Amino acid sequence: MIDAEFIPEGTKRCTFNQFVIWLGLLGLIILWGVIAAANILYNGLGVTGLDNYFGFGLWITFDLAVIALGAGAFFSGFLKYLLRIDQLKHIINLAVVVGFLCYSGAMMILALDIGQPIRAWFGYWHANVHSMLTEVIFCITCYLVILTIEFVPIVLENRQIKRVSFFDHLAHNFHIYMPLFAGVGTFLSFFHQGSLGGMYGVLFGRPFVFRDGFFIWPWTFFLFILSAIASGPVFIMLIATLVEKITGRRLVDFRVKSLMGKISGFLLCIYVFFKLIDTWAWATGTLPKMGFTFDEMFNENYGQGLLWLEIGLGGIIPAVMLITPRLRNIPGLLYAAAILTCVGVVINRFVFTVQALAIPVMPFDQWALYIPNWTEWATSLMVVAYSALVISLAYRYLPLFPQESRLKNP
Repeated sequence: MIDAEFIPEGTKRCTFNQFVIWLGLLGLIILWGVIAAANILYNGLGVTGLDNYFGFGLWITFDLAVIALGAGAFFSGFLKYLLRIDQLKHIINLAVVVGFLCYSGAMMILALDIGQPIRAWFGYWHANVHSMLTEVIFCITCYLVILTIEFVPIVLENRQIKRVSFFDHLAHNFHIYMPLFAGVGTFLSFFHQGSLGGMYGVLFGRPFVFRDGFFIWPWTFFLFILSAIASGPVFIMLIATLVEKITGRRLVDFRVKSLMGKISGFLLCIYVFFKLIDTWAWATGTLPKMGFTFDEMFNENYGQGLLWLEIGLGGIIPAVMLITPRLRNIPGLLYAAAILTCVGVVINRFVFTVQALAIPVMPFDQWALYIPNWTEWATSLMVVAYSALVISLAYRYLPLFPQESRLKNP
């Protein structure tokens, strides 16, 4: 069968018919998202759950979350190519693919969120040089280009494509210059991760997110970077584990997973330490100076529980689990800690995006409540299905997991 000739040597895959059924299920979710997207583009943002209070909602929460979790791509590249942590070579291909999907998916959602996609080029041509979002626009776009360049040699490693000498030499040359791309990608991602947080930190009219800072950078600039690089490696590890569970095959040695958990654990400890200091300084210093109290930042819909869930369940607990070898080397606990870490980052992006806008800041304002509707959920799930589709194709036809052929598999 022609399909089998493209599958990496020394590996086993499901039958082609089973694979087509799986792609068909993903295709149905994508179709649902396409219908929702067409509805939004034709009728405008009025068909979503967004309104004059909530210009940001599920989409921006989703964008910020996947961009933070996608930091595993640039940080893994930085550790592999620049710090020379050689064990990460077994998962770096997956990190590149996941990073590409996170950033390309975020760009798809942004095309809907801006309301008028035909004017998307305004951000590049009529850039507001005083806005942190301008830096974010350019860095995200450039880093997506970098990720695409990093993805190309993985595609060229397909067993049939590499038989063509031109493509084989091209892939080899790409690999030679990969440290350069990793360095540029680290620079771009580092600053746009920070600027996403810095954008919130300079919003003086939004006391929930406003922060003091260091020179021109509010503390949120640094906290967003720390939370992204802390969650990114374990997110890549979780994706690898999910693929293993679905396929029933061992793809990455557990020692590599444990290493990524250890890296995330130490970074998460640093993040939680500064997050606690930031929260204390905000509650006891920043808010009183602005004429607010800590309790005024919460109500029955957006309570303090989210804050303590983020810091405790999504921060302190997984940090302890990940830096403790005895706990980290138990697979179930490692995966649980990784999930909690990712959940903590998602909660952080949610409260910065939604809760910040729900709080009344004018005397005539009241607490607002945001509930995303089906169009927002459908388009967000469309991006998830698109990502699953690309990973499925990459797993079947590309050497996504270099260790697979050497690990014991049924």
